[in-house]
Amino acid sequence: MIRRFTKIAVDDRGAAAIEAAIALPVMISMIYGIFTIGQMFEANAGIQHALGEGARYATLCPSLSTSGSTTVCQLHTGTEIKARVNSKLFGTMNGTFDAPALDTSTANSGYVTLTVTYHPTLKFAFFTLPSPTVTRSKRIYLADVPGTSADCASGVSTAASCTIYS
Repeated sequence: MIRRFTKIAVDDRGAAAIEAAIALPVMISMIYGIFTIGQMFEANAGIQHALGEGARYATLCPSLSTSGSTTVCQLHTGTEIKARVNSKLFGTMNGTFDAPALDTSTANSGYVTLTVTYHPTLKFAFFTLPSPTVTRSKRIYLADVPGTSADCASGVSTAASCTIYS
């Protein structure tokens, strides 16, 4: 009996298969996690790039208008800025981007805020994981300060920069 137990204790056939069976699921999970984090970084880089492009585009003065002795910058419209951001987004491999949001409530203070949100879809094997949300914003300082949204809409302010509200 003791001889048989000693023979089993010394026999190491199949040990590698058992070790692989224990280690392989952990390694595959880690590799998948690294890949998923890489996709999140790619989407974040895409958001940052698109926001930067939108900010640069918004600060450009595409045309000047002159009224009397004053030269005024005609700003891009909010729709044009959001379209520019949409055209520059990348990293959408496994998720969706919300439409860019342009907060013009502070435009009469000289800046607007551009926001993009990303919702990745995380799936592993046969189940879906909870989905994090990545939101990035960029403050855009305007070349010309428009009046308030209400003043521009009612015609009280006829500044060329009122186009930011449209």
